[in-house]
Amino acid sequence: MKITGIRTIVVNAIHRNWIFVKVETDQPGLHGWGEATLEWKTRAVLGTLEDLEPFLLGEDPRRIEHVFAKLTKVSFWPLGAIGLSAVSAIDQALWDIKAKDLGVPVWQLLGGRVRDRVRVYTHLRRARIGAQVATDDIPAFCDAVEETVAMGYSAVKLGFVPYCAHEAPLPDLLHVEKLAVAVRERVGPDIAIMTDFHGRPASPDVAKAFIDVIAPIRPLFVEEPIQPGDARAMAQLARRVDCPIATGERLFTPGEFAELARHGGVAHVQPDLSHCGGLTGGRRIAAIAEAGHMGIAPHNPMGPVAGAVALHFDVATPNFVIQEEAVGLVPWFDEIFTHPLALEDGCWAVPEGPGYGLEIDEAAAARHPFEPEIVPALDAVLPDGTIANW
Repeated sequence: MKITGIRTIVVNAIHRNWIFVKVETDQPGLHGWGEATLEWKTRAVLGTLEDLEPFLLGEDPRRIEHVFAKLTKVSFWPLGAIGLSAVSAIDQALWDIKAKDLGVPVWQLLGGRVRDRVRVYTHLRRARIGAQVATDDIPAFCDAVEETVAMGYSAVKLGFVPYCAHEAPLPDLLHVEKLAVAVRERVGPDIAIMTDFHGRPASPDVAKAFIDVIAPIRPLFVEEPIQPGDARAMAQLARRVDCPIATGERLFTPGEFAELARHGGVAHVQPDLSHCGGLTGGRRIAAIAEAGHMGIAPHNPMGPVAGAVALHFDVATPNFVIQEEAVGLVPWFDEIFTHPLALEDGCWAVPEGPGYGLEIDEAAAARHPFEPEIVPALDAVLPDGTIANW
Protein backbone atom coordinates (compact mmCIF):
# COMPACT_ATOMS: atom_id res chain seq x y z
CA MET A 1 0.00 0.00 0.00
CA LYS A 2 1.27 3.48 -0.85
CA ILE A 3 0.29 7.07 -0.15
CA THR A 4 -0.66 8.78 -3.39
CA GLY A 5 -1.38 12.28 -2.11
CA ILE A 6 -3.05 14.50 0.45
CA ARG A 7 -6.01 16.82 0.02
CA THR A 8 -7.28 19.56 2.28
CA ILE A 9 -10.79 20.77 2.95
CA VAL A 10 -11.28 24.07 4.75
CA VAL A 11 -14.59 24.73 6.49
CA ASN A 12 -15.26 28.14 7.98
CA ALA A 13 -16.64 27.96 11.54
CA ILE A 14 -16.78 31.71 12.26
CA HIS A 15 -13.97 32.10 14.83
CA ARG A 16 -11.77 29.48 13.17
CA ASN A 17 -11.38 27.63 9.90
CA TRP A 18 -11.45 23.86 10.34
CA ILE A 19 -8.64 22.29 8.29
CA PHE A 20 -9.42 18.70 7.34
CA VAL A 21 -6.67 16.59 5.80
CA LYS A 22 -7.42 13.57 3.63
CA VAL A 23 -4.52 11.20 3.06
CA GLU A 24 -5.21 9.08 -0.04
CA THR A 25 -3.79 5.67 -0.94
CA ASP A 26 -3.52 3.45 -3.99
CA GLN A 27 -6.18 1.17 -2.51
CA PRO A 28 -9.57 2.17 -3.97
CA GLY A 29 -11.76 3.83 -1.37
CA LEU A 30 -9.16 3.64 1.40
CA HIS A 31 -8.21 7.00 2.86
CA GLY A 32 -7.77 8.59 6.26
CA TRP A 33 -8.91 11.83 7.89
CA GLY A 34 -7.05 14.21 10.17
CA GLU A 35 -7.59 17.75 11.43
CA ALA A 36 -4.97 20.52 11.49
CA THR A 37 -7.12 23.41 12.68
CA LEU A 38 -4.99 26.20 14.16
CA GLU A 39 -6.90 29.35 14.91
CA TRP A 40 -5.99 32.32 12.70
CA LYS A 41 -3.09 30.48 11.03
CA THR A 42 -5.07 28.67 8.31
CA ARG A 43 -3.06 29.66 5.25
CA ALA A 44 0.25 29.01 7.02
CA VAL A 45 -0.84 25.44 7.94
CA LEU A 46 -2.09 24.80 4.40
CA GLY A 47 1.27 25.92 3.02
CA THR A 48 3.09 23.58 5.40
CA LEU A 49 0.92 20.65 4.35
CA GLU A 50 1.81 21.39 0.74
CA ASP A 51 5.51 21.44 1.68
CA LEU A 52 5.26 18.12 3.53
CA GLU A 53 3.36 16.19 0.84
CA PRO A 54 6.49 15.20 -1.14
CA PHE A 55 7.85 13.44 1.97
CA LEU A 56 4.76 11.22 2.01
CA LEU A 57 4.34 10.14 -1.59
CA GLY A 58 5.07 6.46 -2.07
CA GLU A 59 5.30 5.70 1.65
CA ASP A 60 3.33 2.85 3.23
CA PRO A 61 0.74 4.64 5.45
CA ARG A 62 0.76 1.70 7.87
CA ARG A 63 4.37 2.49 8.88
CA ILE A 64 3.17 5.24 11.17
CA GLU A 65 6.29 5.65 13.32
CA HIS A 66 8.49 5.65 10.22
CA VAL A 67 6.43 8.35 8.52
CA PHE A 68 6.24 10.38 11.73
CA ALA A 69 10.03 10.29 12.03
CA LYS A 70 10.41 11.31 8.41
CA LEU A 71 8.09 14.29 8.81
CA THR A 72 9.71 15.52 12.00
CA LYS A 73 13.39 14.72 11.42
CA VAL A 74 13.74 15.59 7.74
CA SER A 75 12.17 18.97 8.49
CA PHE A 76 15.39 19.85 10.41
CA TRP A 77 14.03 23.11 11.84
CA PRO A 78 11.78 22.81 14.92
CA LEU A 79 8.29 22.66 13.50
CA GLY A 80 6.48 24.78 16.10
CA ALA A 81 2.72 25.16 16.33
CA ILE A 82 2.16 25.53 12.58
CA GLY A 83 4.39 22.68 11.45
CA LEU A 84 3.28 20.27 14.16
CA SER A 85 -0.38 20.99 13.40
CA ALA A 86 0.24 19.84 9.83
CA VAL A 87 2.15 16.76 11.01
CA SER A 88 -0.57 15.99 13.56
CA ALA A 89 -3.30 15.83 10.94
CA ILE A 90 -1.23 13.57 8.70
CA ASP A 91 -0.45 11.30 11.64
CA GLN A 92 -4.12 11.11 12.61
CA ALA A 93 -5.04 10.15 9.06
CA LEU A 94 -2.47 7.32 9.03
CA TRP A 95 -4.01 5.77 12.14
CA ASP A 96 -7.42 6.01 10.44
CA ILE A 97 -6.09 4.24 7.34
CA LYS A 98 -4.42 1.46 9.29
CA ALA A 99 -7.49 0.81 11.43
CA LYS A 100 -9.77 0.76 8.38
CA ASP A 101 -7.38 -1.61 6.61
CA LEU A 102 -7.59 -3.98 9.60
CA GLY A 103 -11.33 -3.47 10.07
CA VAL A 104 -11.06 -2.25 13.68
CA PRO A 105 -11.64 1.02 15.55
CA VAL A 106 -8.55 3.14 16.10
CA TRP A 107 -8.68 2.62 19.86
CA GLN A 108 -7.91 -1.07 19.31
CA LEU A 109 -4.54 -0.07 17.82
CA LEU A 110 -3.79 2.12 20.83
CA GLY A 111 -3.82 -0.81 23.25
CA GLY A 112 -7.53 -1.50 23.49
CA ARG A 113 -10.37 -0.10 25.54
CA VAL A 114 -9.67 0.81 29.17
CA ARG A 115 -13.08 2.42 29.87
CA ASP A 116 -16.69 2.01 28.82
CA ARG A 117 -17.49 5.69 28.19
CA VAL A 118 -15.69 9.01 27.88
CA ARG A 119 -16.72 11.90 30.09
CA VAL A 120 -16.88 15.23 28.28
CA TYR A 121 -17.34 18.87 29.14
CA THR A 122 -18.57 21.79 27.10
CA HIS A 123 -18.46 25.57 27.29
CA LEU A 124 -21.20 28.05 28.10
CA ARG A 125 -24.16 27.27 25.81
CA ARG A 126 -21.93 24.72 24.03
CA ALA A 127 -19.73 27.60 22.79
CA ARG A 128 -22.41 28.50 20.24
CA ILE A 129 -21.37 31.54 18.24
CA GLY A 130 -23.43 34.56 19.26
CA ALA A 131 -24.79 32.94 22.43
CA GLN A 132 -22.18 34.22 24.87
CA VAL A 133 -23.25 35.97 28.07
CA ALA A 134 -21.19 38.70 29.75
CA THR A 135 -19.87 37.90 33.21
CA ASP A 136 -21.02 41.25 34.58
CA ASP A 137 -24.66 40.06 34.52
CA ILE A 138 -24.40 37.32 37.14
CA PRO A 139 -28.07 36.15 37.06
CA ALA A 140 -28.04 35.89 33.25
CA PHE A 141 -24.69 34.11 33.31
CA CYS A 142 -26.00 31.59 35.85
CA ASP A 143 -29.13 31.08 33.73
CA ALA A 144 -26.89 30.23 30.77
CA VAL A 145 -24.85 27.79 32.86
CA GLU A 146 -28.02 26.08 34.04
CA GLU A 147 -29.27 25.93 30.45
CA THR A 148 -25.98 24.30 29.40
CA VAL A 149 -26.18 21.64 32.10
CA ALA A 150 -29.77 20.90 31.07
CA MET A 151 -28.47 19.89 27.62
CA GLY A 152 -27.10 16.73 29.24
CA TYR A 153 -23.68 17.71 30.57
CA SER A 154 -22.23 16.93 33.97
CA ALA A 155 -19.27 19.26 33.49
CA VAL A 156 -18.81 22.76 32.08
CA LYS A 157 -15.83 25.09 31.62
CA LEU A 158 -16.36 28.80 32.14
CA GLY A 159 -14.40 32.02 31.88
CA PHE A 160 -14.46 33.93 35.18
CA VAL A 161 -11.29 36.01 35.02
CA PRO A 162 -11.19 39.38 33.19
CA TYR A 163 -8.31 40.68 31.12
CA CYS A 164 -5.50 41.55 33.47
CA ALA A 165 -1.73 41.77 33.60
CA HIS A 166 0.37 42.49 36.69
CA GLU A 167 -2.54 43.64 38.85
CA ALA A 168 -5.64 41.99 40.31
CA PRO A 169 -7.88 44.96 41.18
CA LEU A 170 -9.99 44.38 44.28
CA PRO A 171 -13.32 45.11 42.50
CA ASP A 172 -12.44 42.42 39.92
CA LEU A 173 -11.52 39.92 42.64
CA LEU A 174 -14.75 40.54 44.52
CA HIS A 175 -16.81 40.20 41.37
CA VAL A 176 -15.11 36.94 40.33
CA GLU A 177 -15.68 35.57 43.83
CA LYS A 178 -19.36 36.49 43.71
CA LEU A 179 -19.75 35.05 40.21
CA ALA A 180 -18.08 31.74 41.06
CA VAL A 181 -20.15 31.27 44.22
CA ALA A 182 -23.36 32.09 42.34
CA VAL A 183 -22.60 29.50 39.65
CA ARG A 184 -21.85 26.81 42.23
CA GLU A 185 -25.03 27.58 44.13
CA ARG A 186 -27.06 27.41 40.94
CA VAL A 187 -25.80 24.03 39.67
CA GLY A 188 -25.05 22.32 42.96
CA PRO A 189 -22.21 19.99 43.96
CA ASP A 190 -22.78 17.29 41.33
CA ILE A 191 -21.69 19.38 38.34
CA ALA A 192 -17.97 19.70 37.67
CA ILE A 193 -16.90 23.29 37.05
CA MET A 194 -13.64 24.28 35.39
CA THR A 195 -12.39 27.77 34.65
CA ASP A 196 -9.94 28.85 31.96
CA PHE A 197 -7.64 31.78 32.74
CA HIS A 198 -6.18 31.75 29.18
CA GLY A 199 -2.86 32.85 30.69
CA ARG A 200 -4.26 36.31 31.32
CA PRO A 201 -2.37 36.99 34.59
CA ALA A 202 1.13 38.22 33.86
CA SER A 203 2.51 36.95 37.15
CA PRO A 204 1.95 34.01 39.51
CA ASP A 205 0.89 36.46 42.25
CA VAL A 206 -1.97 37.82 40.15
CA ALA A 207 -2.99 34.29 39.19
CA LYS A 208 -2.96 33.25 42.84
CA ALA A 209 -5.19 36.15 43.82
CA PHE A 210 -7.87 35.05 41.36
CA ILE A 211 -7.47 31.34 42.14
CA ASP A 212 -7.90 32.02 45.85
CA VAL A 213 -11.37 33.53 45.34
CA ILE A 214 -12.43 30.71 43.01
CA ALA A 215 -10.99 27.77 44.98
CA PRO A 216 -13.85 27.60 47.55
CA ILE A 217 -16.26 26.34 44.86
CA ARG A 218 -13.92 23.35 44.31
CA PRO A 219 -13.37 23.49 40.55
CA LEU A 220 -12.15 20.34 38.85
CA PHE A 221 -9.24 22.46 37.66
CA VAL A 222 -8.09 25.98 36.85
CA GLU A 223 -6.66 26.05 33.33
CA GLU A 224 -3.56 27.95 32.20
CA PRO A 225 -3.44 30.41 35.11
CA ILE A 226 -0.20 31.89 33.74
CA GLN A 227 1.35 31.85 30.30
CA PRO A 228 2.65 28.39 29.32
CA GLY A 229 6.27 27.41 28.98
CA ASP A 230 7.67 28.04 32.47
CA ALA A 231 7.23 24.71 34.24
CA ARG A 232 9.03 25.86 37.39
CA ALA A 233 6.78 28.90 37.84
CA MET A 234 3.68 26.77 37.20
CA ALA A 235 4.85 24.26 39.82
CA GLN A 236 5.56 26.99 42.36
CA LEU A 237 2.08 28.43 41.79
CA ALA A 238 0.48 24.99 42.13
CA ARG A 239 2.06 24.57 45.56
CA ARG A 240 0.72 27.95 46.71
CA VAL A 241 -2.96 27.39 45.89
CA ASP A 242 -5.69 25.06 47.09
CA CYS A 243 -6.92 24.07 43.65
CA PRO A 244 -5.83 21.64 40.88
CA ILE A 245 -4.11 23.30 37.91
CA ALA A 246 -4.18 22.17 34.28
CA THR A 247 -2.16 23.34 31.29
CA GLY A 248 -0.81 22.10 27.98
CA GLU A 249 -2.88 23.26 25.02
CA ARG A 250 0.02 25.51 23.94
CA LEU A 251 2.75 22.95 24.61
CA PHE A 252 3.68 20.70 21.71
CA THR A 253 6.53 18.31 22.41
CA PRO A 254 7.14 15.44 24.85
CA GLY A 255 10.09 17.41 26.24
CA GLU A 256 7.85 20.29 27.31
CA PHE A 257 5.52 17.91 29.13
CA ALA A 258 8.50 16.12 30.67
CA GLU A 259 9.50 19.47 32.20
CA LEU A 260 6.06 19.73 33.80
CA ALA A 261 6.41 16.20 35.15
CA ARG A 262 9.91 16.90 36.47
CA HIS A 263 8.76 19.97 38.40
CA GLY A 264 5.41 18.50 39.48
CA GLY A 265 3.76 21.55 38.01
CA VAL A 266 0.15 20.55 37.41
CA ALA A 267 -2.53 18.01 38.26
CA HIS A 268 -3.65 17.52 34.65
CA VAL A 269 -2.09 18.11 31.23
CA GLN A 270 -4.08 19.15 28.16
CA PRO A 271 -2.28 18.18 24.97
CA ASP A 272 -4.11 19.03 21.77
CA LEU A 273 -3.90 16.05 19.42
CA SER A 274 -4.12 18.40 16.45
CA HIS A 275 -0.97 20.24 17.57
CA CYS A 276 1.21 17.83 19.57
CA GLY A 277 2.01 15.27 16.87
CA GLY A 278 -1.33 13.52 16.57
CA LEU A 279 -1.87 10.19 18.24
CA THR A 280 1.81 9.30 17.97
CA GLY A 281 2.85 12.39 19.91
CA GLY A 282 -0.15 12.17 22.23
CA ARG A 283 0.69 8.64 23.33
CA ARG A 284 4.19 9.71 24.33
CA ILE A 285 2.84 12.64 26.30
CA ALA A 286 0.28 10.42 28.05
CA ALA A 287 3.03 8.06 29.20
CA ILE A 288 5.09 10.97 30.54
CA ALA A 289 2.04 12.33 32.36
CA GLU A 290 1.25 8.96 33.89
CA ALA A 291 4.82 8.62 35.15
CA GLY A 292 4.51 12.12 36.62
CA HIS A 293 1.18 11.34 38.37
CA MET A 294 -0.72 13.70 36.08
CA GLY A 295 -4.10 13.17 34.46
CA ILE A 296 -4.88 13.78 30.77
CA ALA A 297 -7.67 16.20 29.79
CA PRO A 298 -7.16 16.77 26.04
CA HIS A 299 -7.79 20.20 24.58
CA ASN A 300 -10.28 20.31 21.70
CA PRO A 301 -12.51 23.31 20.88
CA MET A 302 -12.43 22.40 17.19
CA GLY A 303 -14.16 20.31 14.55
CA PRO A 304 -15.52 16.77 14.46
CA VAL A 305 -12.39 15.10 13.11
CA ALA A 306 -10.39 16.41 16.08
CA GLY A 307 -13.21 15.29 18.34
CA ALA A 308 -13.28 11.77 16.92
CA VAL A 309 -9.50 11.46 17.21
CA ALA A 310 -9.67 12.55 20.86
CA LEU A 311 -12.48 10.09 21.57
CA HIS A 312 -10.42 7.11 20.40
CA PHE A 313 -7.39 8.37 22.32
CA ASP A 314 -9.45 8.75 25.49
CA VAL A 315 -10.94 5.26 25.24
CA ALA A 316 -7.46 3.73 25.36
CA THR A 317 -5.59 6.11 27.71
CA PRO A 318 -5.43 4.94 31.34
CA ASN A 319 -4.83 8.35 32.94
CA PHE A 320 -7.57 10.13 30.97
CA VAL A 321 -9.77 12.45 33.08
CA ILE A 322 -12.20 14.43 30.92
CA GLN A 323 -12.53 15.58 27.29
CA GLU A 324 -13.22 19.08 25.97
CA GLU A 325 -15.72 19.19 23.10
CA ALA A 326 -17.36 21.84 20.93
CA VAL A 327 -20.05 20.05 18.95
CA GLY A 328 -22.42 22.99 19.38
CA LEU A 329 -20.06 25.57 17.95
CA VAL A 330 -22.08 26.10 14.75
CA PRO A 331 -25.68 25.04 14.08
CA TRP A 332 -24.74 22.92 11.05
CA PHE A 333 -22.05 20.90 12.90
CA ASP A 334 -23.79 17.59 12.16
CA GLU A 335 -24.83 18.39 8.62
CA ILE A 336 -21.54 17.70 6.85
CA PHE A 337 -20.22 14.78 8.88
CA THR A 338 -21.02 11.27 9.91
CA HIS A 339 -19.24 11.10 13.26
CA PRO A 340 -19.35 9.15 16.56
CA LEU A 341 -19.70 12.12 18.93
CA ALA A 342 -23.04 11.23 20.52
CA LEU A 343 -23.73 12.58 24.01
CA GLU A 344 -25.19 10.10 26.50
CA ASP A 345 -25.45 11.10 30.18
CA GLY A 346 -22.62 13.59 29.88
CA CYS A 347 -20.35 11.13 28.07
CA TRP A 348 -19.44 9.92 24.59
CA ALA A 349 -20.07 6.28 23.85
CA VAL A 350 -17.24 4.00 22.70
CA PRO A 351 -17.34 3.71 18.88
CA GLU A 352 -17.16 0.22 17.39
CA GLY A 353 -16.80 0.85 13.63
CA PRO A 354 -13.51 0.75 11.70
CA GLY A 355 -11.18 3.74 11.82
CA TYR A 356 -12.56 6.79 13.56
CA GLY A 357 -16.10 6.05 12.40
CA LEU A 358 -16.14 9.39 10.61
CA GLU A 359 -16.72 10.56 7.06
CA ILE A 360 -17.08 14.02 5.55
CA ASP A 361 -19.72 14.99 3.02
CA GLU A 362 -17.37 17.01 0.84
CA ALA A 363 -20.16 18.60 -1.17
CA ALA A 364 -21.86 19.81 2.01
CA ALA A 365 -18.53 21.02 3.41
CA ALA A 366 -18.04 23.12 0.29
CA ARG A 367 -21.02 25.22 1.33
CA HIS A 368 -18.87 26.71 4.12
CA PRO A 369 -15.61 27.67 2.37
CA PHE A 370 -12.65 29.51 3.82
CA GLU A 371 -13.27 33.03 5.06
CA PRO A 372 -11.11 35.28 7.21
CA GLU A 373 -12.05 34.45 10.79
CA ILE A 374 -13.66 36.73 13.32
CA VAL A 375 -10.85 37.08 15.88
CA PRO A 376 -12.15 37.70 19.42
CA ALA A 377 -8.59 38.16 20.70
CA LEU A 378 -8.59 41.61 19.08
CA ASP A 379 -10.76 42.74 21.99
CA ALA A 380 -8.08 41.84 24.58
CA VAL A 381 -7.23 45.36 25.65
CA LEU A 382 -6.80 46.77 29.16
CA PRO A 383 -8.53 50.03 30.17
CA ASP A 384 -5.35 52.04 29.49
CA GLY A 385 -5.04 50.63 25.95
CA THR A 386 -2.40 48.00 26.72
CA ILE A 387 -2.72 44.79 24.75
CA ALA A 388 -3.55 41.93 27.12
CA ASN A 389 -3.22 38.20 26.88
CA TRP A 390 -6.45 36.85 25.48
